[in-house]
Amino acid sequence: MGTASVRDAALRTPLHLLDATMFWSRTGGGVGRYLREKQNWIAGHTAWTHTIVTPFVDAYSGVAVPSWPLPGSGGYRLPWNRTAAAQQIEAQAPDLIEADDPYRLAWSVLDAGQRLGVPTVAFCHSNLERLAASHAGGVAGRLARAYAARLYRRFDRVYAPSRAMVDHLLDWGVERVFHQPLGVDTRMFRPCAGDGRWRVRLGLPANARLLVYAGRYAAEKHLDVLSAAVARLGPRYWLVAAGGGPRPPRGERVVRIGYLRSAREMARLLAEVDAFVHAGDQETFGLGVLESLACGTPVVARQAEGLAELVDGSVGAAVPAGTCAAFAEAIHAVCVRPSPERAEAARRRALAYDWGRVLPALCRSYEHLLGHPAPRTPAWAGLQHAG
Repeated sequence: MGTASVRDAALRTPLHLLDATMFWSRTGGGVGRYLREKQNWIAGHTAWTHTIVTPFVDAYSGVAVPSWPLPGSGGYRLPWNRTAAAQQIEAQAPDLIEADDPYRLAWSVLDAGQRLGVPTVAFCHSNLERLAASHAGGVAGRLARAYAARLYRRFDRVYAPSRAMVDHLLDWGVERVFHQPLGVDTRMFRPCAGDGRWRVRLGLPANARLLVYAGRYAAEKHLDVLSAAVARLGPRYWLVAAGGGPRPPRGERVVRIGYLRSAREMARLLAEVDAFVHAGDQETFGLGVLESLACGTPVVARQAEGLAELVDGSVGAAVPAGTCAAFAEAIHAVCVRPSPERAEAARRRALAYDWGRVLPALCRSYEHLLGHPAPRTPAWAGLQHAG
């Protein structure tokens, strides 16, 4: 049997994977999107069982742990009882457990894994050091770094969605780190997804140059920079913000539409706009960026962290400086010179990250951990690109 056939057979061997996270809400979120896509792919392509443990039960999450609501968080809840959560995870009898947040529930995962004698892995979706420093200063950043290092060193493996986050984890002294990007549904997010209705629905001028931001309204997203850039660019430019959170963008030509729960509606919007914009400087990946690229829509993003690995001049503009002037200049340059070649390059880049390529690599990494010594190469060996 060839190597590929051996791997496919391994994925057909029944096993039970359990994911646990507090980053689960009814309004969306990148972690939730990753877990739902993973559950759908596992159900359709493997003989595995997949359980998701979160603060509340819905169509995807089958086990709820005790939690408190977090005001202003967009619907997230904070699990508080480490012991009870660990017992609920143990009761599911998983073969491998993944922690998808670095807080209380991650310690429950470690406790359950130790008592069951099964491997535990973590997926590092956020940079705790930079997040804490941006909100509370350098001392908080150093404390968060020490905490994250102490936590992640306890896992058998830690997956990071960007090379930048891999480097941060290694710098913290975490050794078993693997580069594992997230993905995109390229059948849903495609250039022909738009139907021209969004501009009419929003009541915008026919000649408007339409920009979109999708995600949380949080300080580290620097939405004030995008609002100021739109004001600087003049009356033809409009910003549509799809999301929610404590720091919404404001401005005369800023339209907030809330979270779009429908992936199809989001695809329609992304396929119709002139550019996707993102001024965040702490992104460990950028799911919204990837969805825009899949629609052939150029992206203007901060040249920092995970965004710098997805965006360059061939698919939009990577902005070195985080000022409104720098973003205004880059947005104008992209919008006044639409390019079929740029749209095609954007689509090609997204195809390299289709969930159908990303998730098999991740599942084979799980299987390898369960039955073999750790591989010498990272879990992800997808198409590489400059930038």
